[in-house]
Amino acid sequence: MKIENEKFFGRRKGKKLKPNREAILNTLLPKIKINLPNNNTFIPPETWFPFKPQEIWLEIGFGGGEHLAAQALKYPKIAFIGAEVFINGVASLLAHLAGTHKNPNLNKTDDISPERNDNVRIYNDDVRPLLNILPDASLDKIFLLFPDPWPKKRHAARRFIGPNNIPKLARILKEGGELQLASDDMNYIRWSLKHLCSSPYFSWTAKSAKDWINPPIDWVNTRYELKALAAGRKPIYLIFKRTNQTDTCS
Repeated sequence: MKIENEKFFGRRKGKKLKPNREAILNTLLPKIKINLPNNNTFIPPETWFPFKPQEIWLEIGFGGGEHLAAQALKYPKIAFIGAEVFINGVASLLAHLAGTHKNPNLNKTDDISPERNDNVRIYNDDVRPLLNILPDASLDKIFLLFPDPWPKKRHAARRFIGPNNIPKLARILKEGGELQLASDDMNYIRWSLKHLCSSPYFSWTAKSAKDWINPPIDWVNTRYELKALAAGRKPIYLIFKRTNQTDTCS
């Protein structure tokens, strides 16, 4: 399996974490963290969970973790993988899972909240090495919500959706699996449509304008989405299906 050496662009850490967030990184994260093998062999993602999941969903760049945490609570029989390099966002998701997000004074940073099943695993680094070790057709759904749009023309190649990553996403998605995108940046939306609609591996599910203006039925707002709405920017929601192709893009 060929592993590409790709440079990561973006922030890894923001403001200094509060003591309770530092504590949760040190105690809870090691229990649910995904560690990649040294030999780059494929690993079935269901082996990371203590139950047999009905489906496996991946959120790439989960930000503050609001969407991932709420979806994982709503669908306890589905296994969720969250990939996020921004350590402040990882700490935020952990607080959601521990039940301390709204009440940071709770002395509970070492375990998952009792109301939750243990159905979340975190990869706290650049997602591309994780994609490389996932087997073909191993995921049912992938989310990419409000990613960095890299608005400057000279930075366009840094956008996650593009010729380098689309084949990787296609390889790990099952036939009929979903790729959900959302952004309030129209340049990013046009860019994504251009690349995904020209790909033989994905088909856009929209039938009318309401399908990209309105979010999916089980949608959960993210903090970045709420900021966009407060600023008067209307997000666009795109859903693509993995098409029936014999080529695995490997």
